[in-house]
Amino acid sequence: MMHHVSMRSNPKSRKTALAAWTTWMSWRFSVRSTTSGSSSGPDSLHRTQELSSDSCEKPPHTPVMLKEVLHYLDIHPGQVVLDMTFGGGGHTKEILNTIPEVTVLALDRDPAAFSLAQRLAEQHSGRLQPLLGRFSELEALLLKMKIKLGGVDAVLLDAGCSSMQMDQSERGFSLSMDGPLDMRMDGERYPNMPCAADVVNALDQQALASILTTYGEERHARKIASAIVEARSVYPITRTQQLASVVAGSFPAAAIYARKDKLQRPSHVATKTFQALRIFVNDELNELHAGLCAAQAFLRPGGRLCVLTFHSLEDRLVKRFLKGDDLSTLHQRRFPRRKRGEVGEEVEDRKKDGQNVHWIPLRRKVIVPQMEDVKENPRGRSAKLRAALRC
Repeated sequence: MMHHVSMRSNPKSRKTALAAWTTWMSWRFSVRSTTSGSSSGPDSLHRTQELSSDSCEKPPHTPVMLKEVLHYLDIHPGQVVLDMTFGGGGHTKEILNTIPEVTVLALDRDPAAFSLAQRLAEQHSGRLQPLLGRFSELEALLLKMKIKLGGVDAVLLDAGCSSMQMDQSERGFSLSMDGPLDMRMDGERYPNMPCAADVVNALDQQALASILTTYGEERHARKIASAIVEARSVYPITRTQQLASVVAGSFPAAAIYARKDKLQRPSHVATKTFQALRIFVNDELNELHAGLCAAQAFLRPGGRLCVLTFHSLEDRLVKRFLKGDDLSTLHQRRFPRRKRGEVGEEVEDRKKDGQNVHWIPLRRKVIVPQMEDVKENPRGRSAKLRAALRC
């Protein structure tokens, strides 16, 4: 597996990110053997049945930019669609209800979402095929189902954390509700997989600061990391609101809600810390890259890809992937800014440069939610949609 992808080109940032990764991998290696043999059998799924028992009738969240996604995917009857993050099922349910004879392959790494997809599949007689796994496991899952490379007509990739996960305090994603500091998107699939509490209590101050800087783009990473190390020396940090209080305690009282979100609402100073830990624990940037590679492999020529992202790290990764940049070397060099031009001109330029051309953007500028959509679904305020055609 390649290293965590760093979106920064600053040498100092790369050095600290590498230190964090080295520390993390040496520690994680010791538990790999116990996690690799874990499975998501009936017992692990049974624990999620109660949480999703009524979800088929009413999705637990509003799907982000639903109209835009359906417009750019341009799905036709009889096609095969891959929803790479089923989540609460909002996008998939709309596709099944509005497009006849379509087949949806629905992937999610969360057993709760997989259980929900199974229940929805019962209502659609073979038109929905639930898949349990990560983006990096998708190729094996599809080949096992006899889906050939180039055998998918449209792909939706919805990155990040789902509303369903955020709303369950016991999952440990939300700083506004107290719960165990977990943040594992896989739930109990891998019981020995390190969680967010393991990270904040085991890694040294420099590694923690690097994680907060690289994956949370937190300007006060060193201050927060110092506060975490000091607090855990007294008592282990195991709860979400405990961590939020530790982070808040490193700032003046007036600064705790001084930050604003895109709706100009107060944002807690620990928000970026929680984002960074979640991305790191779930290896989200590497998984996103793996998902994009899988989409590229299984989409037929002329097939369409829509990618929803929710923070700048994800969006930058997607943007560079669709341009053909080699993401495996992002930590080694800076990519020159490309000259602006028409889609056709860019494709021709890349052909002349001897580069492989896989994608044509369906719209040059990133697509963002309309203001009325943000008011209806505030959690989607930071969403960005990129759509491309597979060459």
